[in-house]
Amino acid sequence: MKRNQLRALLGGLSFTTALFVFQACYGMPQDMQDDVRIQGKVVSRTTSRPVEGIKVESEVYGHYGVTDSQGSFEFYTPWRDSLKLTIEDVDPDSNGDYASKDTILVNPDNQVFLNIDLEEK
Repeated sequence: MKRNQLRALLGGLSFTTALFVFQACYGMPQDMQDDVRIQGKVVSRTTSRPVEGIKVESEVYGHYGVTDSQGSFEFYTPWRDSLKLTIEDVDPDSNGDYASKDTILVNPDNQVFLNIDLEEK
């Protein structure tokens, strides 16, 4: 019985050692594209208060961020010459109902900060 347990333990250790060596030699796959960090704050146009539950989405691969209680959002998306962003209210029951908005970023830097004001419907 002890011999089988020892064999299983050594077999498990050998397998994890092989996985560790594989990762050490080849590493984790790297993202080969330049990314843009998009962050910002969404406020109500009438009250200037932060709005929670607003989704800011890039047309590239559907990357997005949703605003928190402070109206802040952040996400990364692959860099393009122009990036189309869609801003929409995904939680109208808790924060009011806000109109959707689109914007296009032309030749963005690797980090973009947006101040977005939305009108209530």
